[in-house]
Amino acid sequence: MKKYALEIKWGLIFTGVALLWMVFEKLMGWHGEKIEMHPVYTNFFAIIAITVFVFALRDKRRQLGGVMNWKEGFIAGAIISVVVALLSPLSQYIVHAFLSPEYFPNAISYAVENGKMDQQAAAAYFSLKSYIVQAAIGGLIMGLITSAIVALFVRTKATE
Repeated sequence: MKKYALEIKWGLIFTGVALLWMVFEKLMGWHGEKIEMHPVYTNFFAIIAITVFVFALRDKRRQLGGVMNWKEGFIAGAIISVVVALLSPLSQYIVHAFLSPEYFPNAISYAVENGKMDQQAAAAYFSLKSYIVQAAIGGLIMGLITSAIVALFVRTKATE
């Protein structure tokens, strides 16, 4: 466990930052009166997510004495991604039970009223179960992709 302390730390930091982003989205009205803006503006979190991964892999490079190859960076990022994926059910529960319980009803109403989905499809898609699965799988996949790319820029030697 101590061997992965840095990766666990950054997985916790990433989850905390993601929760703060949800608070920001709610304050901007993207979970309520401006819900039509949510599908577009929520994607700006990618900039923050990438930034967190850059800081995390730079921290890993420091831990390795200032020298890190791509594989070491990718593995560290992959472990962070697994931590984030494992924490995602809890973070989704916190968001939808405490921070923004109105999000699902608002999203369902918007999708149905604007002909994007029928009631049954919207209710299935905009649910805690669906979002937990999406967050875990999507977070892991996007985390691995981000890790692979960021590790290219943070590495200090090209040879394995």
